[in-house]
Amino acid sequence: MKPPIHFYKPLALGAPQPLRELPVRPERMIHFFPPHIEKIRAKIPTTAQQVDVLCGNLEDAIPVDAKEAARAGFIEVVRGTDFGDTGLWVRVNALNSPWVLDDLTALVEAVGDKLDVIMIPKVEGAWDIHFVDQYLALLEAKYGVTKPISIHALLETAQGVKNVEDIAGASPRMHGMSLGPADLAASRGMKTTRVGGGHPFYGVLADAKEGAEHRAFFQQDLWHYTVARMVDACVSYGIRAFYGPFGDLKDEAACEAQFRNAFLMGCAGAWSLAPNQISIAKRVFSPQVDEVMFAKRILEAMPDGTGVATIDGKMQDDATWKQAKVIVDLARLVAKKDRELAEAYGF
Repeated sequence: MKPPIHFYKPLALGAPQPLRELPVRPERMIHFFPPHIEKIRAKIPTTAQQVDVLCGNLEDAIPVDAKEAARAGFIEVVRGTDFGDTGLWVRVNALNSPWVLDDLTALVEAVGDKLDVIMIPKVEGAWDIHFVDQYLALLEAKYGVTKPISIHALLETAQGVKNVEDIAGASPRMHGMSLGPADLAASRGMKTTRVGGGHPFYGVLADAKEGAEHRAFFQQDLWHYTVARMVDACVSYGIRAFYGPFGDLKDEAACEAQFRNAFLMGCAGAWSLAPNQISIAKRVFSPQVDEVMFAKRILEAMPDGTGVATIDGKMQDDATWKQAKVIVDLARLVAKKDRELAEAYGF
C-alpha cells in the first residue's frame, strides 16, 4: 500500500504522471469485438462512430489457437483506425494465463499512446492491481508512452467481490469495474448457466391466503447485492461501475431490464456483445428527456442548491437538487456524443 504522499508518483523512471481525475466522456456501452476475425476488423471504423467505447477482446471467447492472432489483429486495427472521441479499451488474458505478459508488452509497445484502458479479468484483490500498475509503468517508461494507461477490473470471483473496496482504491490508474456474472456464478457455486439476467426460480412467494388457490411469485435480481457493493466501492474512490455482459442476445427485453436496473443503481454503462445491444445500452444509459427537463427546472429554481422550491406540487430541497444535477450532468455528457439527444435536451 503506497502512502498518500506517494500515491500519484510514477512507479518507474520516465513513466507518465498518473491521472488525478478520469477523463469526462460518455461510456454508455463498452462494445466488444474479437480482433482475430478479419471481417469484423474491417467494420471497426464504422462501429467506432456508433459506440462510446470499443474494447478488443483477447480473453474469453477467443480460442487458444487464436490468442496470438487476436493480439496481432487488435494492434493492426488500432494502428489503421482513427477512433476520434470513442474510447479504446482492450481486455487482456487473465493474470494466471501464459499469454498476459505478451499481451501487455506487445500492446504498450505497439499502441500504448492510443490505448485508454486495459481490462484485467478475474481480479481477486489489490495485489493484482499493484502488479499490473508496476508492470505498466515499466512498459510505459521503456516504450516512451506519454499518456498513462488506465486499469479496469472485472469482478468475476467471490474473493474479488469480498475485496472490492481494496481493489477500487489500489491505484490511481483505476478507471472502474465491471460485473462478470458468468464467472462469478461459477466461483460462488450458483446454480445457473445464464450469463447475467434473472432466473425463474429465484424469487419470493406471496403469503398463502385462506381460500386462494394461487400464490403470486415475484422474481428477484440475482445481481442486486453485487452491483450495489461495486457501485458503492467505485463511487467512494471516484471511479466508475459498469454492468457486464448479457448473454441472451435475442432476448432484448430482458437485456434492457437488466441494463436499466444497473443504470438506476448508479452504473455508468454496460457491455454490448452484438449490434442490437448497442442501441439498448444507448437508450437505457441516456437520461430520459422528460427527466432531464424536470431536473433542469429544479436547478433553475435553486441556482445555488440551497433553500426549498415547489415544482408541480412537489417539494424540492438540497437533496433533490443533487439528484437533478446528476441527471443534467449526465445529459450534458451524452449530448456531446449524440446530436439528436442534445437537441431534445435543449443543449
